[in-house]
Amino acid sequence: MGNKRNTKSKQQVLEILKTEKGALCHEVFQDRLRDSVDRATIYRILNSFCDDGIVHRIISDEGKQYFALSQVCCAKEHRHHHFHFRCLKCKRVSCMPEELMIDFPKSYHVVQLNAFASGYCPNCVEKEE
Repeated sequence: MGNKRNTKSKQQVLEILKTEKGALCHEVFQDRLRDSVDRATIYRILNSFCDDGIVHRIISDEGKQYFALSQVCCAKEHRHHHFHFRCLKCKRVSCMPEELMIDFPKSYHVVQLNAFASGYCPNCVEKEE
């Protein structure tokens, strides 16, 4: 975590992120940390992790923010040009493994692309069949 102070609260938030394969919304952290870490502190920690590149922020099609460990999502380093997917049934938010390539006009230099899709994940589709 760089030169920043490593607190018990940061460790708790990081442990929650490490136990999940998908991205998590703020409410999940609040629910799991109940009385030990307040809402504002959770937001500060997640924003700090984003600034440090530990996690990346995903803004869903409904405007809700989710957070995922960058290295879990993208192996060694976080690539910004990939889709995120929210299952309408199980509500899990996932980072898609393939990078998205879109040809923008030559005069534009894209640094980050926030591409989000929603539908039904393979697990939920299988349950329905």
